[in-house]
This record gives sequence, structure tokens and C-alpha cells, in this order.
Amino acid sequence: MTYSNEIAAADQTIGAQPAWDGIDAESVARMRLQNRFKTGLEIAKYTAGIMRRDMAAYDADPAQYTQSLGCWHGFIGQQKLISIKKHFGTTKGRYLYLSGWMIAALRSEFGPLPDQSMHEKTSVPALIEELYTFLRQADARELGGLFRELDDARKSGDEVSAKAIQAKIDGFATHVVPIIADIDAGFGNAEATYLLAKKMIEAGACALQIENQVSDEKQCGHQDGKVTVPHEDFLAKIRAIRYAFMEMGVDDGIIVARTDSLGAGLTKQIAFTREAGDIGDQYNSFLDCDEVTEIGHGDVLISRDGKLLKPKRLPSNLYQFRSGTGEDRCVLDCITSLQNGADLLWIETEKPHIGQIGGMVSRIREVIPNAKLVYNNSPSFNWTLNFRQQVFDAWTEAGKDLSAYDRAKLMSVDYDTTELAAEADERIRTFQRDAAAQAGIFHHLITLPTYHTAALSTDNLAKEYFGDQGMLGYVKGVQRQEIRQGIACVKHQNMSGSDIGDDHKEYFAGEAALKAGGEHNTMNQFAA
Repeated sequence: MTYSNEIAAADQTIGAQPAWDGIDAESVARMRLQNRFKTGLEIAKYTAGIMRRDMAAYDADPAQYTQSLGCWHGFIGQQKLISIKKHFGTTKGRYLYLSGWMIAALRSEFGPLPDQSMHEKTSVPALIEELYTFLRQADARELGGLFRELDDARKSGDEVSAKAIQAKIDGFATHVVPIIADIDAGFGNAEATYLLAKKMIEAGACALQIENQVSDEKQCGHQDGKVTVPHEDFLAKIRAIRYAFMEMGVDDGIIVARTDSLGAGLTKQIAFTREAGDIGDQYNSFLDCDEVTEIGHGDVLISRDGKLLKPKRLPSNLYQFRSGTGEDRCVLDCITSLQNGADLLWIETEKPHIGQIGGMVSRIREVIPNAKLVYNNSPSFNWTLNFRQQVFDAWTEAGKDLSAYDRAKLMSVDYDTTELAAEADERIRTFQRDAAAQAGIFHHLITLPTYHTAALSTDNLAKEYFGDQGMLGYVKGVQRQEIRQGIACVKHQNMSGSDIGDDHKEYFAGEAALKAGGEHNTMNQFAA
């Protein structure tokens, strides 16, 4: 609905109520446009449509991959979208990622926790709601600025500018984008997963990512000691999430099935199997077993190919898989997940290597031709060292002279200006594009970017401010850069909603409104 139509609709409603003469139709229209999404479910339905269209666009052209950055606070998510609109003019193909790791480390009432699902599960839907609250406020703030520009153009009698501004209002692009939200391993059994999924969907999530680890043994994907569950257990949780989406009316909600099998050498259960070759039997086929010559006290035995076998069980009561079976297990995990209701895959790897990822995706696509991945461009990887070593290995295979390099020390600053380092940096620069084309990656994300940027920027400020630079450390390193780069937060009162509040005061009280944005507001110092 256009701005003019919104005004007309509000005017008609007000006109039918004689006691509402003090309500201004244009002010109502503005408030409605500034609050386009009334509920999280509206957001989930809207953003699910965006992701589905983007997935179809990627199937047609792998250059149309999507990206996101992880968030741990609504303000961080808001600033990302404001920056994206500022630099690129559109939010197309750019999402937000909600990381369970960052909730555990930064949002738990227990204080900083490792990524082991020990944080309050209610903090996950709470953060989704918080992110969308801040994104909706970004809409209100930007539209409020356009409304003020429209008023100024009208006051000056500039009808051409007024029409141009109204066209901007009619064509306004929301900051509300899809959030891919981490539900860890489901925080319990399938019923617990279903209940939490509903809360996350109600808060606005259109895409939920779930992993195949044991819920009460869950580890960060880039740490040791990971334990997976049999496929039937994982598929029950995928179905639970689908039921949650459908119950809430988000029929096109997206399920991202993550496999941690590449780095997981343990299982808590021997899978139930009905017949040879079924999914339970395939899971059990990867177990590390010894052929039984005699049965000992407390032994657990399985039968395979007419032989009696004893799976290797650790003192922790966990069973171990055969070494070297990780990729095969990943491929099986991915195929069965897509065959049972998942929409996208996530393969947690130990390094960013297109050949490794692409090899698994090729095998998956032999069964599911349009299989697509979400990939974690993780800060847990040493990107510099990994890619320098990849170039070193490629050049070794090509017969190039590498006598000037020590493969074990390629992270050294001494190599920063070398040809090898330049080639590695170029591969890092094009990694997402190349992986989208060669390894089936539809969505690239960085899980913990602002965790690291906050630490880095704070370290730089502390060094300067508490050192010899004093206040110049803040002014030169922060505020002057905000002004020079046009960072909206330099006007932090405006960013917090002060101008929106002034507008509302004027709607409610007219000339009697006591507004904060007068001539003595120090934010006016940043007007130029």
C-alpha cells in the first residue's frame, strides 16, 4: 500500500469516529509504515519467502549465493543491516546468523560458557525477538528521516522534491531480513526440540539449524569429543521442527541439517536395525568392532554378515567409529536428512578447503541433485595459515621452487609480502564465490565476527585511551572516523530513538510537546 493510500485508509477510519478528531490521518499512516511487521510470525512468513526465492535463484545461477554475519545483540544486527543498505543500497542476499556459541559465551545468566548447550534455551528465541526489534526500529528511524525531509520540502514549497521523497517512502526497503537461528542439538528430546522451535518461529525465525550431536554431550563443532546420534533420532528432530513450522503456519520454513560427523569419532548408541542395509544398519557399519572369539562379562555384541562382533566401548560408555569414516558418514547424514524433510545442509569441517567440501557435495548430488550447503566460514580456522599451506602444497605438486619457504612457519609476518602470501590472500578473497560455484554452497556465514571485532577494537581503544594518547585515542580512533565515514551512530541520540520519540510527542500533544531535539541538543554538532 502506498503512502497516499495509507493516509486515505486512516482518514476513512478516523472519519467514522467523531470523537477521534484529534487524530491525524497522516501521522497514523506514518506510524503504520514505521511498524510494518506486527508479530514475529509475520516476519517468519515474510523472510521464509525471501530465502525460498534466493534458494531458487542459486539453483539457476550459483553466482547468486547469499551471506550473513553472526550476531549476539540486537544493536549489532541492526548496525550490520544499516551498513549493508548504506554501502550496497539493497539487503538482497544478506541475512543474519544467530550463533548458539555466542549466546553461550555472551548472553547466558551463568556467565561465559562453552558451546555445550548449557545456556538457557529461552535465550535463543529472546535474542531472535531482540534482533527483529532492533531491525524494525531501524525501519522506523530511516522512515522518520524521510518523513522529516518530506515536511521540509512541503514547507519550502518544493513539490518536485516532495514527490521524489514520497517515491522513496513508497519504495522503502525494510531492514528485516532472514535470520538463520541455531537450535544446537535440540536441547533435549524431539518434544523439547519441537517446543523450542515453536518459540523461535513465533519470535520470527524462518530458518532453524540443528546438528546431529547428542544433546547432553554437545560440543562446539571445532572442538574434540563430539558424539553423534543414530539417524532415526536426528530425523525425529527434523520432523519435529517441520511440524512446528506447519503448526505455526510457516509452511515454507527452512530446516538446515548440520552434520558434525567429520570430526566426531564417537556415538552414544548402537542404532536399532530391522534388516540388513537399513539406515540403522548403515550407521552401525561404521562402528569400530572386533570379531568375537569369546564373550566377556558385560560385552555388547552385534551380528553382521553372519559374524558376531564386539563394538569398541570406552569407559565413558561411548562407542567409537572406525578411523577414516568421517566423510562417508557425512555423506550418508546429508542424504538421509534431505530425504526426510531438511532443506539445506551444513557440513562442519576442520578447515576451509573447497576440494574437501566439493568432494562430499558431489557424492551427495549423485542422489540429491539440488543439494545445497550453508557453510561456516569460521574464525576457528587460521585462514592465513591454511591458505598459505594450500598454495605451498599446490606449488609443490606443480614443481615450483619453494626453498624460500618453511611450510610450518608460513603464518610468519616475514612472508606477508611474498608471492605465495599474495596468492593465498587472493584465494581467501574469492573463497566464497569459488565455493558457491564448485562446492554447492548457497549460504556463507561467519559465526563469531563481532565477538572478535569487539575485542580488537576495544583493545585498540584501551591501548590509546589509557596510554599517552588520552582522549585523542577516542577522538582520532573512533569519533573522527565515525564522522569521516558517515557512521550513523555518531548521532547516538538519534540512533537510540530520540527523534522518533519527538515525532510521537508531537502527534500526541501538538504544540505542547516537549521535544528533545531542539537547538541545545548537542547532536546538532554533527549536522554538517
